[in-house]
Amino acid sequence: MLHRLAADVISSAAFAAIDASSPQRARAHLDKALTLAGLSRDSETMYHVWNHLTLTSSQGENHAEAVAGAEVMKRSSIARRDPLYASLGHIRNANGLVRIRHRSEALRALADAERAFARCADEQRPEWIKFFDTSEMDALSSFIWSALGDHGRADYWLHRTLAAIPDGMARNKALYTAHLALAQARQGDLELACATGRQTHALLPPSSGSRRTAHTLAATRKLIVASGSKSPEIVEWIEESSQWI
Repeated sequence: MLHRLAADVISSAAFAAIDASSPQRARAHLDKALTLAGLSRDSETMYHVWNHLTLTSSQGENHAEAVAGAEVMKRSSIARRDPLYASLGHIRNANGLVRIRHRSEALRALADAERAFARCADEQRPEWIKFFDTSEMDALSSFIWSALGDHGRADYWLHRTLAAIPDGMARNKALYTAHLALAQARQGDLELACATGRQTHALLPPSSGSRRTAHTLAATRKLIVASGSKSPEIVEWIEESSQWI
């Protein structure tokens, strides 16, 4: 019991490091959490740690390691018992596979994630996994389509995500609005991307948000600047956004 609680607390600290885009600090926490989770002999606790390890590997761009971590997740006993855990494992796997250019395998993993998610039933689960709802499933799907270069489809899934996020979840809404701006910029819809970027800033100023949101906005701005557009609206946004990106 104590090992499980300690592992969960350290995993939460690791996620704070992930949110701050500090994968090395997150990994230091997770190495300790993994030992404690092993001592707990609790499959759900182990899964929780491996989920964060997979995120940390992905954030550090070690995508082969992220795929290996996702394999552990989807083969765990908790994933065999509960399709929600199976779905998250499959979609983490898809995200890693697409980034090591295993397109067909990534699409199969995404399909597996969708099928498992469709089988999910409402039941009591630990607080930490409640983030993985329909809006999050759609958001993670958008990342895979974006990595495949299908930014129009990523745009579609991000619109679905934003429609499903409760109004009180400002950080999530800001993060995925920033990703929508990036998808729009990648499609060449620069003025729309500027408007969406401005909306992101209004939802959650970077000074009080996560670095993930700020980094996504910075990537959007970089694309827009690189376009060389002289449109007054775009020039104005580039100047304006320099104050908060």
